[in-house]
Amino acid sequence: MNIGAVAAASGVSAKMIRHYEKIGLVDASARSTAGYRQYGERDVHALRFIRRARDLGFSLERIGQLLSLWQDTRRSSAEVKRLAEAHIADLDERIRNLTAMRDTLVGLARDCCGDERPDCPILDGLASTPPHPEGPNHEPSR
Repeated sequence: MNIGAVAAASGVSAKMIRHYEKIGLVDASARSTAGYRQYGERDVHALRFIRRARDLGFSLERIGQLLSLWQDTRRSSAEVKRLAEAHIADLDERIRNLTAMRDTLVGLARDCCGDERPDCPILDGLASTPPHPEGPNHEPSR
């Protein structure tokens, strides 16, 4: 299968397939005599695995760990569960941070009249620097 066919079959773009090869997330593909990348069903399954893990928000580092565990038939499911639970904790933290951001913006928007006057509680709120519990230079992760 060429890269276009494996991209269509896996739902991962050709550009991302090349990127995953470059960073070592997937094995480098075999090459035809003309130098074109050649893939098999195993590659499609691995790329589908990566796509599903990305859809669930796993980092590339964790996806690499999960891929290794998936390919190791002697693995312990405890390690897989540990990775999943760590990711759940990360998601919970991101949800808390997003909820706090949303609540702040809702309050600022509620306090703004949205009329023709120049005073704006939204801009005033953005210009103020309330103390953050994790320190003065903390920025939320993206």
